[in-house]
Amino acid sequence: MRDVSEIVQRGLYVDELEVGARYVHRPGRTATEADNVLFSSITMNTQALHLDAAYSATQPFGQRLMNSMWTLATMVGASVSQITQGTLVAQLGLTDISFPAPLFHGDTLCTETEILDVRPSASRPGQGIVTMRHTGRNQDGTVVAVATRTALMWYRDATERSSS
Repeated sequence: MRDVSEIVQRGLYVDELEVGARYVHRPGRTATEADNVLFSSITMNTQALHLDAAYSATQPFGQRLMNSMWTLATMVGASVSQITQGTLVAQLGLTDISFPAPLFHGDTLCTETEILDVRPSASRPGQGIVTMRHTGRNQDGTVVAVATRTALMWYRDATERSSS
């Protein structure tokens, strides 16, 4: 009988990430009206452009826009299982956030992540700082959001030492 190893799904350690690598996160996520109303409501964002169909119909896009913070959070979330699950110490920051085109109910958000920089932490042995750029596109390939994210992550050796 063959010995079968247990495989635990995880993200990548600092020493597994390469500058320039691009991770394509699939499946995408189709944005729904319920997502928009719930997210806007629980975050106390009463912007009529997200919640009021009649008002939004009179505005430049002619319909409700998905809450841009939902878009941002969903892009980051899409990257977790492939990059940071179990290997993240802390998120350090988000910068250079832009929403060059709108996302609407019924659009499918697809996300990819490019690794921009990887370096050891100067103050936290066994950990490194990873800078990545998340790009979200709709089903037509139109870029709807971009964000640069900096995260404090583990090196593989540091977690192996701490678990032994």
